[in-house]
Amino acid sequence: MNSPTTRVLALLELLQSHGQLSGRELAERLEVDGRTLRRYIRHLEDLGIPLTSERGRYGGYRLVAGFKLPPLMFNLEEAQAVALGLLATTKLGLAETAAAVASAQAKLERVMPAKLQQRVRALSQSATLDLPRSHGTGDQLLLAELAAAAQERQRVRLVYCSEQGQCSEREVDPYGLVFRQGLWYLSGYCHLRQALRSFRLERLREVRTLDSRFERPHDFDAATHLNASIANLPRAYPVRILLHTDLAGAVAELGVNAGLLTPEGDGVRLSTSTDSPTWFARLLLRLSFDFHIEQPAQLREALRQQAQRMLRLAAG
Repeated sequence: MNSPTTRVLALLELLQSHGQLSGRELAERLEVDGRTLRRYIRHLEDLGIPLTSERGRYGGYRLVAGFKLPPLMFNLEEAQAVALGLLATTKLGLAETAAAVASAQAKLERVMPAKLQQRVRALSQSATLDLPRSHGTGDQLLLAELAAAAQERQRVRLVYCSEQGQCSEREVDPYGLVFRQGLWYLSGYCHLRQALRSFRLERLREVRTLDSRFERPHDFDAATHLNASIANLPRAYPVRILLHTDLAGAVAELGVNAGLLTPEGDGVRLSTSTDSPTWFARLLLRLSFDFHIEQPAQLREALRQQAQRMLRLAAG
């Protein structure tokens, strides 16, 4: 629970659920000192939440008698957005997600009018989102810790293990998190390599938030950086193709994960790499627009073989 905002909300939840707690009990539960607790109390008061405090052996903090937070109110569009968001969450590969989603749905339904509750329940039970499912089980606490570190601009120390099992300790400035094709990644500045790097979360070990602060580049986009990193991974065959379409058309048919898509003249250049020209040729056969393969020659030959196969099948 590293974020101050998270702790302030946790403080409010403690006061709502326990009635009255001493300053010592609150500080211990929030894992902060007395001065920090008093600052959080002032934050709640600044938000208009009335509190009372009593000194002495049996004193403590409590909400003013009769105070209740206003209920959550959703219109149909908002409720549908929440329901679809919860459905999508089940595909993120986080541990205990199913239980968390069921709990969240139950809590939301309790504060909704009956008619709206019916509509949302129908959507949750009838809709299926065909999204990439995670390839591994993620760690909710790790994800939350890294998200808080990125938000608070706090450096982290971690142990990262490669696919071959080689582990190294690094200090990283976390810039952002990306969920891509069933895997979670952390993108940021690696002080060991003195460069931007992306790390698969399932390979992180011993993550710890440090006191050191950093400034994130204002124009940094974690997803763009990750796509560029993956496109430039060393594979057997560098691929360069000029697509005779615009950027929107290229993204619509290839997606954003096929490689780097760069507008060039009247077309778009696709830059990536592959270990299988045959697989890539099959990908190109699906395109509705023309293209010119600049490299590698093996891809042109693989495409020729696939085209001959299609002609043979079409001839019966």
